[in-house]
Amino acid sequence: MEILWFLIAMGMLAAIIGPYVMRRRRGGIYQVAPGSPDAADPQTYGFLRQEELDIRLPGPDQDLLDVLDVVQRTQDWRAAAQLLAGTARDGEVRWQRVQAFAGAASLELQEKPGVGGAWLRAWRAESPKDAGGAQVHAEFLVQQAWRSSAPGTDDFRIILEEARTVAEGAALLAPGDPVPYIVELAIARGLGYPHERFDQVWAKVIDRAPEHMGAHLAALRYWSEKWHGSREEADHFATTAAARAPHGSLLAALPLFAVYEHMPDLVMVQGFYQTAVVSKAMDGALYAVHSARADDPMLAHARHLLVLFLVRSQRWAEAMSQLVRVDGHVGAVPWTESSDPAAEYTVYRNLAVAGYEANGGSPATLSN
Repeated sequence: MEILWFLIAMGMLAAIIGPYVMRRRRGGIYQVAPGSPDAADPQTYGFLRQEELDIRLPGPDQDLLDVLDVVQRTQDWRAAAQLLAGTARDGEVRWQRVQAFAGAASLELQEKPGVGGAWLRAWRAESPKDAGGAQVHAEFLVQQAWRSSAPGTDDFRIILEEARTVAEGAALLAPGDPVPYIVELAIARGLGYPHERFDQVWAKVIDRAPEHMGAHLAALRYWSEKWHGSREEADHFATTAAARAPHGSLLAALPLFAVYEHMPDLVMVQGFYQTAVVSKAMDGALYAVHSARADDPMLAHARHLLVLFLVRSQRWAEAMSQLVRVDGHVGAVPWTESSDPAAEYTVYRNLAVAGYEANGGSPATLSN
């Protein structure tokens, strides 16, 4: 069977039959029973079991996880406020932490309607002029809009309009901070800002943080064909940003995200992942991750997306090279597009292990 159809079938069956183990046979890869002598075992590479994968973050941020634990256990917001106050305003880490706090409050509210996320309400009530609290509140409302209502409905618009009001207040509390405007990029996508108005928000972002990868990813979605742009506009946005990126910037990986945004659910063209457009975008992303600082907080985002493309391209060794660097945390695109990110990630990880071993690889031959 052609490998693409195999991947599609495996993805659909992931929730039913669990872990997959494959080996080479007559030039292909086939499924064998768990425990078989021919089984490929991801755990031999030091990978975590599916149930141990952390779906909250794309990569490690122990300070954030420690604070989240305290806040959710005690319902006291002060540790979160202190962490954000000590986080640089113009960096990627602050944006990721704002998203994480907002997501935690939103999920709490979903699990305990009317009660969950009380610490965020207390934060806003007791410290209304705290910039970090205002930013988390604005992002919380954005996430709530998508989580609780459908785009285009009255409820969706009402929540996003409230988010915009809160984001505007957050911007006044910290004039040099790009985060309130990055939040507004998602609001602009949901409310359908015309291009001219979106450009005004974007100008405020890049004036404060011109190389902010998280902001570029948010803007890319606005320019995508699914929202308020086109395939050509999204590609132009991504390639222009990549061309202007300084050495070591992960913006060089942006064209691969543009390809992903416009990838059909079922790719029917044989060799799609070997086409010039996809190959060029993958090469750019690989160059970006190899050139980036080891502590770049956006590095895991690029690596996770590369795993998907490298596996689908049957570039098993390169996929394994990315997996050993990100395993453990799966809170990133493309896995978060699934209702079960850990299961989706595990399917691709098992395919990478199977393909790697089918071509002679082993834990001993895998370099870190």
